[in-house]
Amino acid sequence: MDIKYLGHASFFIKSKEAKLVTDPFDPQMVGLKFPKIEADIVTVSHHHKDHDQAQLVSESPLVIDSPGEYEKKGLRVFGYKTYHDKKKGLERGENTVYKIEAEGVSILHCGDLGLVWDDAFIDTLGEVDVLLVPVGGFYTIDASEAVELVKKIEPSIVIPMHYNQPKLNQQNFGKLLPVAEFLKKIGAENSSPIPKLTVKKEELLEEMKVVVMEITN
Repeated sequence: MDIKYLGHASFFIKSKEAKLVTDPFDPQMVGLKFPKIEADIVTVSHHHKDHDQAQLVSESPLVIDSPGEYEKKGLRVFGYKTYHDKKKGLERGENTVYKIEAEGVSILHCGDLGLVWDDAFIDTLGEVDVLLVPVGGFYTIDASEAVELVKKIEPSIVIPMHYNQPKLNQQNFGKLLPVAEFLKKIGAENSSPIPKLTVKKEELLEEMKVVVMEITN
């Protein structure tokens, strides 16, 4: 599977048969351009404008915005109910995390996750090859909590998301920390951003690696 980063919490994931976009965002709110893009499936972790602009994705995709099991063109999606905060949704509501499976590879998109899961919940998720995890704090878990979650899940690849960078609308997202904070805490300061990641099950290593992605839009 190929993975590209569209910015914020949005990724473009392509298998041999299907295309999926996670959390498409409002460009004006986020401050980043959202590309003209087609997909078969769009996942929405929660209904905030920086995560739920499915109408920006063309070709009438299947829009998934709640927990459950879904499948289209051989791409399977499993949604799990979690929370956008540490108070069971009282502050920011619910958040759906999605496990995306195709070609023997499993990707977990955490959305705006607000807490570190307990071991029982992580057991229900099963094996995770690629973890797409928020690291910027304030609205989500922060760098330290993201590292804690990574250690619990033990994925082969970790891709940080939802962090501050210069092109973000600082009025809305200036409280987010940059990705460097997470890279320092997880010991991956020398990670150089890449435009695309190709993941093949047979090439996954036992030793975990952190991949920082360039925004491609």
